[in-house]
Amino acid sequence: MGSTAVDDWFQQAHGSWLGRLLFFTDQRTISVILVGALALAVYRRQWPLVAAVVVSPVAAIWLSRLFKEMFGRQKGGGLAYPSGHTTLMVVVLGMVLLVVGAQLYVVAVAVVWVLLGMVGQAVTYHYFTDAVGGLLLGSVIACLAAALVGWNRRSPRRHPRFP
Repeated sequence: MGSTAVDDWFQQAHGSWLGRLLFFTDQRTISVILVGALALAVYRRQWPLVAAVVVSPVAAIWLSRLFKEMFGRQKGGGLAYPSGHTTLMVVVLGMVLLVVGAQLYVVAVAVVWVLLGMVGQAVTYHYFTDAVGGLLLGSVIACLAAALVGWNRRSPRRHPRFP
């Protein structure tokens, strides 16, 4: 399976300054964000979230590798679909949303971060559709983690005096 017209459009920017957007998917950047989310969850003693923050990124890496083998799509001699960097970025930002809460400004920052990271991957190591695959896989993992820890934005925490 080769590239699509959309992939080719993004690849025209290969070697441009847009490659600097890899910062958003860099392992070091993502690790700092993950450690911050983990530290906050531990500080708050939110043990189900601690487990989700620890397990979800591992699941993201494992599942992206599994799907890469299944799909077999290559770019530059390596397996490309779905993008593991994008998958991990989306999962880690999903864990941040679970720990911090899905306030509008946090969601907006996460969306912009993801889009910039996807463009960085799409003009360098991956096709754009690989990044989309990573976005979808990461979203599924983050949503499953949210469901398993019982996070629900619709049921706000009630004040103890007002049942």
